[in-house]
Amino acid sequence: MSFFSRYIDKLRFMRFERSIHSNTWVHHDSIRAWADEAAKNPNRYESEEQYSASCDHIVRQGHFLRNQVLLHFLGKYADLNGVRFLIHTPPSRISPGGFSLFNNLAQSIGYLGVPVRQLHWGMPIGDVLTEFKPTFLLTSDSREYLNQLDWEVIRDYKQLHGLHIGLTASLQEYGNTPLCERLTWAAQHSVNFYYSFRTPEYLASRREYQPFFENGYRIFSIEFGANPLLYYPVPAIERNIDYVFLASTNRDKWQRYFGYLTEILAKHEGFLDGPGWRNIHNYNFNPQRDRYVYSRAKIGLNLHLTEQIEYPCELNERTYMLAACGVPQLIDRPCLLPERFSSDCFFVADTGSQYKALFEYMLHEREDCLKASVKAQNEVFEKHTTFHRAENFIQQLTKYLGV
Repeated sequence: MSFFSRYIDKLRFMRFERSIHSNTWVHHDSIRAWADEAAKNPNRYESEEQYSASCDHIVRQGHFLRNQVLLHFLGKYADLNGVRFLIHTPPSRISPGGFSLFNNLAQSIGYLGVPVRQLHWGMPIGDVLTEFKPTFLLTSDSREYLNQLDWEVIRDYKQLHGLHIGLTASLQEYGNTPLCERLTWAAQHSVNFYYSFRTPEYLASRREYQPFFENGYRIFSIEFGANPLLYYPVPAIERNIDYVFLASTNRDKWQRYFGYLTEILAKHEGFLDGPGWRNIHNYNFNPQRDRYVYSRAKIGLNLHLTEQIEYPCELNERTYMLAACGVPQLIDRPCLLPERFSSDCFFVADTGSQYKALFEYMLHEREDCLKASVKAQNEVFEKHTTFHRAENFIQQLTKYLGV
């Protein structure tokens, strides 16, 4: 994209931000402060008595389904020997998305009873290796991550104790450095395998991943999902906000923001939160508060990246989180959607005009919204939690690496 094109897009985005309903910004800080306070005192809202007394079907169903999942997965792999995960996790202020992914994975692996530790940026890895004695190290194939680690210390530990090193399988086409150079580096540093948050079908079908396989590596898939420890409906809270959209000002989504959201955000008061918005000051990432914000939403807005629309590579985390919280979801049409959810789980739009029309329909046809939310929530807790993803990942690793 030329400098001129980027400049024009920047001007369009500034106009887009200025067009957002003023009350969205007026009430933003008070809503977020309320949610932060609720997250500090969950028993105030989430007691068994409040769930039992709730007349909201989506709340009662979600509570039941969540409890089933929690019971089923608790300590399920506690007897598994020789598997201990060290997961390299970035700060949320630098990478909210990366923190969310790795934090959810670590929480889920730990809940299944497998020893896990998070190595936060800046922590000396030698002390953690000596104390925790991991058998797996997971990090990202990115200079920002790899430069945080002392690879001589890792090499020495690997030679003495054994360590399986896994990196994310990322492509040059998505902004990373040339793959051939990274594969050479991986061989020099005894990387054992790769993993990806993309689907197995996508990894097998896209030719750009072939160099991984040609160099003898496997790529294990860990798709996104909803973390049951964080995302579930909360009782006794009125749905009094027209929409919620928790997302960054991702430049890659600007064209979709312009086409799908402009009129909705200008006409309706809602709640926006995420890094980059000019009227949001002192943004802090706090996944514990998200379910409280979602509990007040009449509609959950969701949009995907162009690659997610064109290829069956992934559904974003928001798809699963909204479903688990029981929020009626207005979504575009990512290619993978019909492969992961039934057709009547969401309100799906192919164009901006359809998106706007469906938004107005959803505001008034609440019974239809409830039916879709019930179906989506049931499916996400049945098949698409991060516990399911962690279990599948553990099974892949133990089967193919002979651990």
